[in-house]
Parts: sequence; structure tokens; C-alpha cells
Amino acid sequence: MNLFNSICFFWILSEILLNRLLRSGNSDKKSSDKNSLLLIWVTILISVTVGVFISKLIALPILSNVGLEFIGLAIIILGIIFRLVAVKQLGKFFTVDVTIRENHQLLQTGLYKVLRHPSYTGSLLSFLGFGLSLNNWLSLAIVFLPTLFAMIHRINIEEKVLTEQFGKQYLDYIAKTKRLIPFVY
Repeated sequence: MNLFNSICFFWILSEILLNRLLRSGNSDKKSSDKNSLLLIWVTILISVTVGVFISKLIALPILSNVGLEFIGLAIIILGIIFRLVAVKQLGKFFTVDVTIRENHQLLQTGLYKVLRHPSYTGSLLSFLGFGLSLNNWLSLAIVFLPTLFAMIHRINIEEKVLTEQFGKQYLDYIAKTKRLIPFVY
């Protein structure tokens, strides 16, 4: 197994572990997810599969050298680290399904001081890196864009739930932070 495959395996394994271990508990407010987690996973599976298939079928190189695979790999690793730091900072309030934990508090420090959804930023960085590593414009678009749209849909659901829970406090937080890209969006 080469380095690229090893990193991708670690990336997928970490996402599966987060998905299995960090679900909401019995005392949490549930039913807020609106199947957005399922939508994200289906989107990822289809996008990655089709993106890889297209990269083998149609030659639309982003760059003519093979160095892009390593740049993509570095971005995947950066995304994994960024996501894991965001999950660690959110601590017990992080769940893979949209829910409000018992005694839930709004975190506004660390990565969350600048971004409202840094764990999604980390995931999206990894998908961007994976798309780049395929060195194919069409594959990059197929891997990244549907995943981005599925996550934005999920973010809209989350922000509605958080606004209902925290009211003005969350609206003030929205006013001073960006969703996914510091100082931009």
C-alpha cells in the first residue's frame, strides 16, 4: 500500500470512527438532523466513486506533473488535522448527528473564535485535497462540489437548531464569525 492509499485509509477510518463513536446520547435533544448525515455519506460515497472512475476514464489534468498527488495528500492531512482539532476543542458537545447535548454550551474559543464550523472546513479541505490528488478537473469538481453542497445543507440545519437553542447569543456569534473560510465565508 503506497503512502497515498495509507493516508486515504486513515482518513476514511477516522471518519467512520467519528461517525460510530460520537453520536448523540439518550439525554440529548434528537430528531434535528433531518437525515443530513445520511445525505452527506451517500453524497461522499457516490462523489468519490464517480470521481475516481472519471479520473481513470477521461484525461483532464490539472497539472502535467505528478507533484499534484503530493500536494493533494498534504491538503488531505491538513484537513484531517484541522477536523480532529475542531472535534477535540468542541469536546463533549461534538456529535455527528445534529443534536443539542444536555447542558450544551456555545463554544467561541480556539478555532470556533474565527469559524462556526471548523470541523466541516477540515472535512472539505480533505475532499479538496483528494480531488486535487486525482489530477483531473472533472474529478475534482465531482468529488468536491456535491460534498460542499451537502455540507452547506447540513450547516443550514445546524444553524437553525443552534439559533433556536441559543437565540441572540448565537445570532451575535454569527455576526462576528464566518462559516467555513476565515474572513471570507
